[in-house]
Amino acid sequence: MDGLLSVNGVQLCIIFLSAIVHASLQCELGALLLLYHASLGKHIRKKTKFLVSNYIFGSALLICLTVTTIAFLIATLTESSLSTTCMAVMASVLLMLALLIWFFYYKSRRSTELWLPKSVARHINNRAKLTESNVEAFSLGMLTAFAEMPFSFVLMLVAGNSVVLLPFEWQFLSILGYTFIAILPLFVLRFFIRRGSTVVDVQKWRVKNKNFLKAMSGTLFLTLAIFIIAFRILGAK
Repeated sequence: MDGLLSVNGVQLCIIFLSAIVHASLQCELGALLLLYHASLGKHIRKKTKFLVSNYIFGSALLICLTVTTIAFLIATLTESSLSTTCMAVMASVLLMLALLIWFFYYKSRRSTELWLPKSVARHINNRAKLTESNVEAFSLGMLTAFAEMPFSFVLMLVAGNSVVLLPFEWQFLSILGYTFIAILPLFVLRFFIRRGSTVVDVQKWRVKNKNFLKAMSGTLFLTLAIFIIAFRILGAK
C-alpha cells in the first residue's frame, strides 16, 4: 500500500509541477492583455467580461482536450505508459527548453515581445484588436494556447503520461487540476483588472520583472527535468 501511495504521489507531483511550468509561460497572458486593452476602449465592462471569460474558456478547453487525448493515446497504444527511454528523451527536451527560455524566449531586452514568428504574432495581435464576439474570443483563446505548443506540448505529454499511471478515479480530476493551474495566471490577471489595476500597470510590471519571470520559468523547466530523471528514470531501475 505504501508503495502504491508513493507511485501515485510521484505522478501527482509530476502533473502538478508540469502545470506550474505551463502557467509560467507568457503567450496566453500577453494575448489576454491585448484583448483587455482593445476591448476596454470599445465596449462596456460587461461586454469585456464576457469576452475575457470566453477567451479563458477557449484556452482551458484546448489544454484539457490535449492532455486528455495524449493520455488516451498513451493508454491505447502502450497499454501502460511511456518507456524509460521516452522519459529520458522528454527530460532532454525539457533541459533544452530551459535553455531556450533563458536565452531566446523573449526577443527584446526592453519589451515582453515573445519568440513567436512575426506572422503569428501579428495575427494574434490583429485578432485581439478585432475581437467583437464571444465566439471570436473563444477561438482567440484556443489560438494562443496552440501557439504556445512548442513549449507547452512536452509538458502536457509528461502530464498525460502520469495521468495514465494514476487510478482511474483520479485521472479526470488530475486533468482538471492541470488545466486549472495552467490557466491560473489568466484568472489572476482578471482579478487585478477587476480590482482597479490598468492594462498599462500590468504591462509595466511584466516589463520590470521580465528577467525574473524568464529565470523562474527556465528554472521550473529544469526542475521538472531533474524530477523526472530522479523519480521516473533512475527510480525505475
